Amino acid sequence: MAPDVPQLRIPQMTEIRRLLSDLVSLPSVNPMGRPLHGPEIGEHQVTAYLEQFFSHLSIPSERQAVAPGRDNIVARCDLSGETRTVLLEAHQDTVPTDRMIIDPFGATVENGRLYGRGACDVKGGMAAMLWAFARIARDKPTGAANVIMACTVDEEFGMLGVRELVRRGLRADMAVVAEPTRLQIVNTHKGAVRWSLTAQGRSCHSSAPEQGINAIYRMAGLLVAIEQYAEWLRTSPADARLGPPTLNVGRIEGGLSVNTVPDSCRIEIDRRLLPGEDPRNALEQFIAYLKKGTSGVAFECSQPWPAMLALSADGSAEPAARLGAAVDDVLGSHGVTAVPYGTDASTIASVGVPTVVFGPGDVAHAHTADEWVSIDEVEQAGEILYRLVASG
Repeated sequence: MAPDVPQLRIPQMTEIRRLLSDLVSLPSVNPMGRPLHGPEIGEHQVTAYLEQFFSHLSIPSERQAVAPGRDNIVARCDLSGETRTVLLEAHQDTVPTDRMIIDPFGATVENGRLYGRGACDVKGGMAAMLWAFARIARDKPTGAANVIMACTVDEEFGMLGVRELVRRGLRADMAVVAEPTRLQIVNTHKGAVRWSLTAQGRSCHSSAPEQGINAIYRMAGLLVAIEQYAEWLRTSPADARLGPPTLNVGRIEGGLSVNTVPDSCRIEIDRRLLPGEDPRNALEQFIAYLKKGTSGVAFECSQPWPAMLALSADGSAEPAARLGAAVDDVLGSHGVTAVPYGTDASTIASVGVPTVVFGPGDVAHAHTADEWVSIDEVEQAGEILYRLVASG
């Protein structure tokens, strides 16, 4: 620890609470491939807020165009050209607000919790990072690392933002990616690859269904085989920390009206990957299994969507140790763990930047009907991240 880093000193934190409230109150809903429209869709409101935030710190920021109206924003605080550089990365987008039982953008505080869409995933982590970044920029502690703050788009669906971030030649000595980890350090996680599968039929009037071919019935037969395949995956060789690979059918659509025999039915599939698994092989294995087990039922699979690779623990020892020391300073102890979900960390690690995942909140409270985060954890996360960067 650098000599001028004080012992545990968490200020009133009015700034970090305001940051969290502001971020949650600004909608940044990822349409998740659905035809959603309106001012709440996309990250543009949060991006504009972040641009203003960095401007008030007199820190230049860069917008990285990713898709129409969807920009990463990246800011850098250089304290010394010869010291280490730490990347702090958080995504701007949230999942949609369907079926929420609270005001998704109300940022309501009750019993030490702030409620709203994205509070846990991952605006609590972003607020902590922004607070730590701002404090480093103001205090300029001796021996501190240079710090990059990257706020990316589209993490919840296509990971386009982090892909653009690394495509532009990202350079850092280590990275911390914000996700709800209960202030534990994550150094390995599963990856994901997704695709759609379509069963075709022939439409006709529902009063004479024998004249058509019902695509939903065809899909029903395929789903039986897919469920069997998913069960087979769960019993396949497992990773010691992550468990087995898994597969889930998460969405289905088919038919035009109740009085028409449907000529098409489509599902979307999520396949979780272990470290070392090739996403293309995962799809090929799935297709081979289905063709063998469905007695010639016709189906078509789309090309896989951009895959999120699994994060291996290889190379993460140094960032885990440095971040662990900062956690110890604030909380007294730390843990290093593995999680089954995916994050931007694997994409950053793929270009040679040692990366770990860390943040306030519990993933069990993410994407829920009453999503929330503990304000105390957000404050503690901010202090931990400040100490990480300040210690060089």
